[in-house]
Amino acid sequence: MTEDDVVRALRVALATAGTIREMRMFGGTGFMLNGNMVAGTFRHGLLLRVGKDQLAQALKLKGVRQMEMAGRLMQGYAYVEPTALSKKIVDGLLPLAVDFVGTLPAKAKKAASSRKKR
Repeated sequence: MTEDDVVRALRVALATAGTIREMRMFGGTGFMLNGNMVAGTFRHGLLLRVGKDQLAQALKLKGVRQMEMAGRLMQGYAYVEPTALSKKIVDGLLPLAVDFVGTLPAKAKKAASSRKKR
């Protein structure tokens, strides 16, 4: 799957999950559920926020490992290598991420800044 394929699959799969917002992040597309990150695509794979309790289940799948950023393991985040990306992987892991993020309190929208840009 290409990154565009993954983005399309995530859009379809998340259509009924709740309030979804897409935003550019990490050089890819981040998907926010009720203001909390649920998934993110980038040219180096897929990031899913499955939570600490479900991470072990996610890591059983081939091509999935714990996300690492700047040499630090990210607790509760699964990383899917680009070569392992498939509809089966997305369909298997995304419900774990949606279930976990659904337990988090919704984030309030930030007020628009009153500072003028120069």
